Amino acid sequence: MRNNLFGSWLVLAAILAAPGFALAQTGQQNSTLTVIGQPGQATVVQVNGRSYVDLESLARLVSGSLGFSGRQITLTLPGPAAPAPATPSPASQPANPGFSKGFVAAGIEEMSAIREWRGVIVNVIQNSYPFSESSWAVYSAEAAKSLKLASLAVSTDSDRSAFQLLSNEFNNMQMLSNKVLEKRNAMEYMAPDYLNDNPLNQKVLGCAHALASMAASGQFVDDGSCD
Repeated sequence: MRNNLFGSWLVLAAILAAPGFALAQTGQQNSTLTVIGQPGQATVVQVNGRSYVDLESLARLVSGSLGFSGRQITLTLPGPAAPAPATPSPASQPANPGFSKGFVAAGIEEMSAIREWRGVIVNVIQNSYPFSESSWAVYSAEAAKSLKLASLAVSTDSDRSAFQLLSNEFNNMQMLSNKVLEKRNAMEYMAPDYLNDNPLNQKVLGCAHALASMAASGQFVDDGSCD
């Protein structure tokens, strides 16, 4: 090992001339070696006009490692640090698309059709108006048409999720309409406040409020009102 270390002084004479190494004179015989970009220094000895440095000191200075195999000495330098992953700029990050404008417009049309449909039912019950089944079907068909247009306007994940709730609202309104119509056809009496405590009516109203809030905020939120 002593011979290996002595030989390492000779091997490093050529390394000192490489770019990135700087020598600072501190006396007639000795100098200090500084590796640009690395902390610390190593002592350089000048012999017969040549500069030598202890290989182990150099290895520590450059955060490298030494390997010995017979008369061969290997100095392994650390590889370049992996570049930190680039942080995407706000412009490159996909924005939450929320609802598309087309779907919001179609959804509002559907809710307007359902609101008109329900309004007719409320008036018929509260005022005991005569109403034929064919006239009743006009409002159901209009809401079904608007729902179809809303399905064609779906283009984002939020649209798809909200469309399912919109479909539930239509189905609940259809069931409410059918039950009221059955009672009308059976000549059953319905008090003016019949719808006040009706579970289906309350579900239709709750879902309408939830859908209106989503349209106003532009964000899909399922609070269970449209189940």
